[in-house]
Amino acid sequence: MRRALSIAAIAALSAIAAVPAMAQTTPRQAPPAATPAPATPPQTADVAVPYKPVNVSPPAQFSDPGVDALRKQISEAAKKRDRAALGKLVVAKGFFWDRGGGEDSSDKKKSGGDNLAVVLGLTNKDAPGWDMLAGYAEDPTASQSSQRPGAVCVPADPLFNGKEMDSLLESSQSDIGEWGFPIGDGIPVRDRPDASAPIREKLGMHFIRVSPDPSPAGAVGSFIRIVTPGGKYGYVPIDEIAPLGNDQLCYVKDGGSWKVGGYLGAGDTQ
Repeated sequence: MRRALSIAAIAALSAIAAVPAMAQTTPRQAPPAATPAPATPPQTADVAVPYKPVNVSPPAQFSDPGVDALRKQISEAAKKRDRAALGKLVVAKGFFWDRGGGEDSSDKKKSGGDNLAVVLGLTNKDAPGWDMLAGYAEDPTASQSSQRPGAVCVPADPLFNGKEMDSLLESSQSDIGEWGFPIGDGIPVRDRPDASAPIREKLGMHFIRVSPDPSPAGAVGSFIRIVTPGGKYGYVPIDEIAPLGNDQLCYVKDGGSWKVGGYLGAGDTQ
């Protein structure tokens, strides 16, 4: 089952989940005759649990004259919020919508364009789904779908060793949704969520654990807190860490030309 959560969504959920764990009860005063227990060293805000990094390669770019032309047309339709123009770029029949589990959630009584509008929530010209669509069109990556033969889906997944990642999840007792990967090598990690803050280190091309800052000040802005492999907290721009399991827009050959053929993921129908 594909995960549709973005790093921003993970940040929000993790911050909420962290609240109960942060609550502290007032310690009881020990009886005068009792020997006081050794004090527990306070957890510093700068130290986290280190982990062995798992290398990752960026998603592969995909270039085909027909796909490139389709991307341009989709981008233009998205910018103009033009449902009619978009409908011509989607297969008339056979549009698929896999929310996970392999079942097709598309409405076979509707056209492909109408199904895509439902998936992305294109209810009006101000709907955020238009920006999502533009983002898909501008993404240069794509890969052959393992779920839908013949479909090329965007964005492509990164390349990594699955066994090593499983081992990392087990050793860190974490979920795959807590991890992201840098969109490029050498992204600076800063001491504070501020572009002018001192650089602590630079990230290599490996998975990074996301650990949202529970404080209100750290939760606001365009930065997100991460844990480096050495067990240090730091901050990086949120748009430079990509999550695994993004929703995907898929292109298929239809009558000799490329068109939007389906969607893998939850969509944005709210």
